[in-house]
Amino acid sequence: MAEQQKEMSFLGHLEELRWHMVRSAAAIFILAIVFFAFAEQVYDHFLLAHIQPDFVTYRIFCDFFNFFGVDSDFCTINFADKKLQSIKVTSQLMNSIWSSLILGVIVSFPYILWEIWRFISPGLTENEIKRSRGFILIASILFFIGVLFSFYVIAPVSIHFLYNYQITDSIQNSFTLESHIGLVTNMLFGVSILFELPVLIYFLTKIGLITPEFLKRYRKHALVVVLILAAIITPPDVASQVIVAIPILFLYEIGIKVSKRVIKNQEKNANKS
Repeated sequence: MAEQQKEMSFLGHLEELRWHMVRSAAAIFILAIVFFAFAEQVYDHFLLAHIQPDFVTYRIFCDFFNFFGVDSDFCTINFADKKLQSIKVTSQLMNSIWSSLILGVIVSFPYILWEIWRFISPGLTENEIKRSRGFILIASILFFIGVLFSFYVIAPVSIHFLYNYQITDSIQNSFTLESHIGLVTNMLFGVSILFELPVLIYFLTKIGLITPEFLKRYRKHALVVVLILAAIITPPDVASQVIVAIPILFLYEIGIKVSKRVIKNQEKNANKS
């Protein structure tokens, strides 16, 4: 009888998880439909914004170098002849569907976190719930900082470099729609996930998988891992990889402090009990 109750309880958890996943998927699809309906505006002002010579980052870089009296390519950017190609009949339709889904995931990220929280919170104690109330807010802020950092720093630097890189004049760059949008969306989502590092460290410390000492001991190894991840997410230019690596290493150091705080709270609770 007890085994049957356990089985029913397990099946009940699976059913509850299924509905959390269904609601999360529904939020993603609803937002994706909105993005698809306004695809022209989304592409012109967001996904293709980096091939506009007056993009805000290019202007800032131009003014920065001019301030120091240094000539910069950012002041003479010209993407007029860099038209993207759509070489398949279904390319534009499928690309707009896929990019709408990715943007749906990005924008609905706080809601997805909330659904995850609703699923795991019944298994937490009252004290754990109190201490974790800011989880959704902090994780969402870190995620959207990653989105902004990727959009306004990583993407323009990478696209400027890749669009102007040429081995010889005998080779003409002619990029496809898929390659450009894939580059932008991968950076947006990938970098934003990396910005969740302090949150990941928090939970790994809570369940006892890592400690502050472990993080300090393997700091050099973490640097190698971060550089590898940066190389995977960003284009193969050193500048973009370094630009991504710097804030991630900063977040790693914040993660060490977060881990210390978690251990300290756990020791306090252990002494009280």
